[in-house]
Amino acid sequence: MLHAVIMAGGSGTRFWPQSRRALPKQFLTFQGSRTLLQETAARCQPAIDAERIWIVTGAALAAETRRQVPEVAPEHVLLEPCGRNTAPCVGLAAMSLLAADPQARMVVMPADHVIAPASAFQQAFARAAAILDEHPRALVLFGVKPSYPSTSFGYIERGAAVDAAAGLYRVGSFREKPDAATAGRYVESGSYYWNCGIFVWGARTILELLGQHEPELGVGLSALGKHLNTPGWNAALDEQFPKLKSISIDYAVLERAEEVYVLEAPFGWDDVGSWQALERLKPADAQGNTVDGTFVGVDTRGCIIRGQADHLIATLGMENCIIVQTPHATLVTQKGNEEAVRQLIKAIEQQGLERFL
Repeated sequence: MLHAVIMAGGSGTRFWPQSRRALPKQFLTFQGSRTLLQETAARCQPAIDAERIWIVTGAALAAETRRQVPEVAPEHVLLEPCGRNTAPCVGLAAMSLLAADPQARMVVMPADHVIAPASAFQQAFARAAAILDEHPRALVLFGVKPSYPSTSFGYIERGAAVDAAAGLYRVGSFREKPDAATAGRYVESGSYYWNCGIFVWGARTILELLGQHEPELGVGLSALGKHLNTPGWNAALDEQFPKLKSISIDYAVLERAEEVYVLEAPFGWDDVGSWQALERLKPADAQGNTVDGTFVGVDTRGCIIRGQADHLIATLGMENCIIVQTPHATLVTQKGNEEAVRQLIKAIEQQGLERFL
């Protein structure tokens, strides 16, 4: 059976001040009335029913996760005592799936992306599952055809065609986030996809490959797995999980394994990586401002404004800025400077103002 594994442990630092340690990005709403996490869980259904949806998140986020997606069984919310990157996350999920379903296959996805339409997404992972019928040890990745030369995403170079009509290729290589000139060449070539971080594979296969390519991590997961579904599970998890190697599933397995395929994504995708994503998700006004909240601007152009409905944001002579208002903090920055939010957060910590984070 195919199960959905939603990785929901991120912090969403670049969305401060709305994203906070207790309420990270996946719990925020950007379109409609549902949060990113709720949209992700809903997007899998009914092709994958709620009984086969699993969420991996941080222990501190357990209560809010369960509150937002009550259709997911509480025992299917898997808790990480600390963040150890995506390889241990995938390993923890794979172990749990196999305990419930020895033939489990898993579609792994982040909790904080925007994907549409849901029907195309469901058709895509059904196609990937069919590939596993033909190639049981395959690792299937989804590649998004780039619409512009992004320097923020990793890229997948497609190799030999397996079924070009269906958009299925061997993976030729993985490329890290490129500079602008290199990204331009990637887009012009037509041979590269954005790596959207959505995968389909057999749970047993990925565990075996983790053990093969990262033996120390494999041993740690195996030792932890002996306590699964026992009274000592929580204590073992708290003790052993933080000792696991922190490494991404890309580095641990995908860049080393042999049967790695890329399937061209038939769905629209946005990683909602920064406040500038709002410009892609919402229409702008006549002055090019993207507004979510109550706003009045004079001589204000090309700005992103987000605030509360009962709080007026008023601007004079602003251009290409981002203004985010919340009850506890307000951010004002120029567009393109969002990476520096991490520096701002460090400065806030240094001044002993963690209560605002």
